[in-house]
Amino acid sequence: MKVEGYRTTPRERGSYWIYFVGQNMFYAIVNNYLVTYMMMIGIDIGMTAAVMLAVKIWDAVNDALFGWIFDKVKFKKGKCLPWIRISSVVMPLATIFLFIIPSAAGQTLKLAWFTIAYLLWDFAYTLCDTPVYSMVTTMTDNAGERNKLMSVRQIFAGVGMGITGILGTVLVSEDVGMSFGTVSVIVAIGGFITMLPICFWGVERGNTGIEEETFTLREMFRYLRKNKYLLLFFCGVLLYNMLATSNGLGMFVSYYLFGSSLFNLLLSAIAALPALILALFIPKILEKIDKYYFYIGCLVAQIVLSGLLFIIGYGNMVAVIILITLRALPLSAATITAFMFTPDCAEYGKFVSGTDARGITFAIQSFSGKLASAIASSMSMIIIGWFGWISVNASSFAELEALGVTQPQQALDGLWFTYVLVPAIGQLLALIPLSFYKLRDKDVRIMIRCNFGEITREEAEAQLSRKY
Repeated sequence: MKVEGYRTTPRERGSYWIYFVGQNMFYAIVNNYLVTYMMMIGIDIGMTAAVMLAVKIWDAVNDALFGWIFDKVKFKKGKCLPWIRISSVVMPLATIFLFIIPSAAGQTLKLAWFTIAYLLWDFAYTLCDTPVYSMVTTMTDNAGERNKLMSVRQIFAGVGMGITGILGTVLVSEDVGMSFGTVSVIVAIGGFITMLPICFWGVERGNTGIEEETFTLREMFRYLRKNKYLLLFFCGVLLYNMLATSNGLGMFVSYYLFGSSLFNLLLSAIAALPALILALFIPKILEKIDKYYFYIGCLVAQIVLSGLLFIIGYGNMVAVIILITLRALPLSAATITAFMFTPDCAEYGKFVSGTDARGITFAIQSFSGKLASAIASSMSMIIIGWFGWISVNASSFAELEALGVTQPQQALDGLWFTYVLVPAIGQLLALIPLSFYKLRDKDVRIMIRCNFGEITREEAEAQLSRKY
């Protein structure tokens, strides 16, 4: 059904949203299982962490470069869709390649394979991530419609992550024993199918009559200097996510602290279900409250609940489940809301600099997310390694169980510390740069009207709540 005031059709919105099922299937298998996989193939944890961090730092530089390329390259049909079509083929292949490191190979070959495969995967993910988030600005100039697109997409993202979380946990568990390589093929097929519809049904409307500007690298850096709220927000996001060390440790936490890797199914469900529910209500909530205050409130709630969870410890399973469930609510809400800030920063950048650099703006989002993910993955390995974690060489948890490898109590305590408390420290640090973020929703709506030529700059400045 066509919604009054919306520029997109139901088919366009549906194809846009279902794309995130596939994208997040690929994201989830790497985010949730790559650390586990790398800790189970017989490579030194410290060396793996170092390679992972080095690859991600290089990839982060490439992200910024791709943002510039994205804004400079002019395809005949569309700005975002051509990149998305390319990524729908490259992404599945890169994912499979990452998870089929030969188990019989020597450590040097394994590290070399991992380095090349990880570089290729990150490149493929950049091809799909920056364009699909930027595409919301080419689909519509309606601020409410954009929020709807960005909010509901979290439901589909949650579905993708949930599917992968269930499949990954069950198939590599000690009860099934499938290898990570086989699971990656299954995920690749599912991701490819769900990423296809937007390639045929997606529609871009350009700048709704506003001609895009071209600019040099010098102008690009000047744009970044002027877009202080983009830098402030993603500085906070970087601090938040670089210490999100719980990602990727769920199966080890389940296996070693709660007796079965299948306990990760419950952890995955607790993480996914609130996101699916909250995505329906957050647009309504944000009509009543500025998303900045909502986002900050979610961070504070996570910090408090994580502190309580750590103090209680993993010995009381019932209390753990209750607190993790409660913590999942602000965590999911913050995750959904965070992606709504990037279009605002793009509009602010256009308003204050006169440069339409959406590609760079959304590349910063991809850059901060991927760099933070790499740091978090490396950090988790380094921390639990420091606590005396014993390396293993197994293709699945069934093989791990057969080997009978146990961990010392100090390592188990370090695993709990890394899983619960370290992320809370990152959230606390994130509040520092975010306290200087002054861009508010009502002013963004005025900037959008000015950027799309509905009002003059003088009229916009007269209506803004403060000088930007």
